[in-house]
Amino acid sequence: MMRKLRVAAISAAALLALTACGSGSPTEGGTTTAPAEGSEPAAAGELTAIEVGVIPIVDVAPIYLGVEEGIFEEHGLDVTLTLAQGGAAIVPAVQSGQMDFGFSNVTSLIIGRDAGLPLKIVATGPQTTGDGDDDFAHIVVPEDSEATSLADLEGKRIAVNTLNNINDSVISEGMRQEGGDPESIEYVEMPFPEMVAQLEAGNVDAIGAVEPFVTLAEASGGQRVYGQYAEPVPDLSIAAYFTTDEKIEQDPELVEAFTAAMKESQQFATDNPDMAKAVLPSYTSLEQDVIDELTMPRFPQEHDIASLEKIAELSLDSGLIDAIPATEDLIVQ
Repeated sequence: MMRKLRVAAISAAALLALTACGSGSPTEGGTTTAPAEGSEPAAAGELTAIEVGVIPIVDVAPIYLGVEEGIFEEHGLDVTLTLAQGGAAIVPAVQSGQMDFGFSNVTSLIIGRDAGLPLKIVATGPQTTGDGDDDFAHIVVPEDSEATSLADLEGKRIAVNTLNNINDSVISEGMRQEGGDPESIEYVEMPFPEMVAQLEAGNVDAIGAVEPFVTLAEASGGQRVYGQYAEPVPDLSIAAYFTTDEKIEQDPELVEAFTAAMKESQQFATDNPDMAKAVLPSYTSLEQDVIDELTMPRFPQEHDIASLEKIAELSLDSGLIDAIPATEDLIVQ
């Protein structure tokens, strides 16, 4: 069944590793896999078909691994994983009922909830490693840059994948904590796959990159100066899986089954890091030498509520939202 996942991912191979806050249309994606060795799959006809919108990035390795290992089948779910460029395509698909669940960064979900979108987090996604020197997201400067810290980038041009979202929010908070002026930063919006070339060309002073682009930038001589996920917010939760309030109310058993399967998949990826990396070629176009070098996120089972609250505070301070959503309106606990 691994072959089916790879075939389904071919249509999205050119997307590489984009983020949960990008744009674009969904593309047809993966399918279910055989159950894990020794497990008892649900009888034929008992599986409930669901569609989940995901993005071809390292963050979603656990759900692909969970499908391959039969974890979702054990919970009665027949999963189709549909690849999209970002949450801007996934959110409306989930809202309309085209998809049952989706993946997006937490800032986008907080902004959406504040705007009245009936979306709620049902399962956690990736979390920073908490190690400012070894995380899957870093600010990288050119080899000849004099900057050795985030504070040295005061007044400089920093590339982020999307303006007014999670990356510029945490970078600004980091600059504030380092004693610099976050208002002095000129953020430049560009897709992650373009960042390394733009940094080399001197069009920006630094890039706020995630894997695999951190590794690719370093291979070109780039230097890490700050872990924007690991340093400003302890145990930062970056993204999550979500659905609509209507789905939660009308089919709570389905939501519970998906949440339980995601928790098990996150734990399986944590316990089997080599397998989490090994699944990446099934839905991305990453080369093996890059996969070997990149840093993976942590994959917790539970969302860090304090982290969510801090991101909401940063979103409020930045003017991205008018009020901090109540925790019970944002996440199913």
